[in-house]
Amino acid sequence: MTKEIILSGFGGQGIVSSGIILAYAGLIENKYVTFFPSYGAEMRGGTANCSVVVSGEPVASPIVANPDIVVIMNEPSLTRFEPTIKPGGMLFYNKTLIKSQPQRKDIAVVPIEANMIAEELGQARIANMVMLGAMIKKTKLLSLETLKKAQRKRF
Repeated sequence: MTKEIILSGFGGQGIVSSGIILAYAGLIENKYVTFFPSYGAEMRGGTANCSVVVSGEPVASPIVANPDIVVIMNEPSLTRFEPTIKPGGMLFYNKTLIKSQPQRKDIAVVPIEANMIAEELGQARIANMVMLGAMIKKTKLLSLETLKKAQRKRF
């Protein structure tokens, strides 16, 4: 079982941290993982995305062109990555910040009110973890308990 994942949003939204935590979680579960970050030219507020591959067998390349799963935190990322998702794949998007509706009919679309949930929890800065947790819960790619362990290891 190999799953290729892209996480994307603005710099400062915790995209790269989410990718690192996801990769750590895969390692904790003895999976083969790759992690490949990509940043825009800006230090904060520009685009940021990362690719994570989680597999039961060695991974040949960290480059993900057509992901199985995409986790999107902002509107520009929806425009950029929705067309790249494999048919039958999954799109998780932050409905709090993204007002457009995804257009693909051949993928599962999962809207998450990530910022609203994070604010209700009293920590607006954890919207990225809300998205990551929702993706893990829905896909069962890894266990939520493992994700928590990886998050504690990172922070």
